[in-house]
Amino acid sequence: MGDKVLDMTDTIVETYHNNNLDVLVCLGGGGTHKNAYRLAKKGLNIITLPKTIDNDLAMTDITLGFDSALGIATEAIDRLHSTAHSHHRIIVVGIMGHNTGWLALGAGIAGGANVILIPEIPYDINVIADAIRQRRRHGKNFSIVAVAEGALSKEEVAVQQTAIQSKEVAKTKKEKKEAIAKLNQLKVLHSDNTLQLTKQLETLTGLESRLTILGHLQRGGTPSAADRLLATQLGTACVSIINDENYGVMAAIRGQHVEPVQLEEVVGKRKTVPLDHPWIETALSIDISLGN
Repeated sequence: MGDKVLDMTDTIVETYHNNNLDVLVCLGGGGTHKNAYRLAKKGLNIITLPKTIDNDLAMTDITLGFDSALGIATEAIDRLHSTAHSHHRIIVVGIMGHNTGWLALGAGIAGGANVILIPEIPYDINVIADAIRQRRRHGKNFSIVAVAEGALSKEEVAVQQTAIQSKEVAKTKKEKKEAIAKLNQLKVLHSDNTLQLTKQLETLTGLESRLTILGHLQRGGTPSAADRLLATQLGTACVSIINDENYGVMAAIRGQHVEPVQLEEVVGKRKTVPLDHPWIETALSIDISLGN
């Protein structure tokens, strides 16, 4: 994969020069910014715009696409309430977000989920089951569980950290290869994590449980008004950055303004949900269980 990326980078550089381009504007998430930085280091005039539903790019308050995906996930949770309530079920909703919980946390609060599981907070299955059983004791025979795709149990996090440490301290190629194989195996096992979680909750609570994975439905459709405004704001700011010949930067949203940020400050970093974030405080204040 590394060689293919380098070949593609060289092709882009050649195309850039052959067509006498002045600047290349790249829109995307972490992978796009990593490759844009590679191109910038090869001498190309690069400007990036933050665009990912995961909202996980560093150095910007928000990313293009997040608000639209947030609205879709929220509406989906809204629609699932009637089924969960009328059939006395647990509905587990799988929400995208890569390795951050912005999308699941925001949609979970907005959509009225009873449990929200995000990667930043490893969960305990027994704590979740207890929260659902407590709702049942109060006459609420249904629950909505919003699960970010990167959410892990405490046990899974421990196994993952052991594998990562093994990779870091590996002294031989064989040891490193074995550690990488273990990490890849964990990724494969995690692919059906929400399904296993759904089955576990049904066993522990005695309530019929169903799984709905929203998947790529969150990535398409008509953009929200907020995203259209944001795209226009970023686009016009990008033109100003080009006129200033300020290259090798990302147009970042900071408060109500757009500021150019050096790509080296963005690449290789991930904006996760801080444990003291107001959304987490809000969730806890209205008795949403975060699984811990």
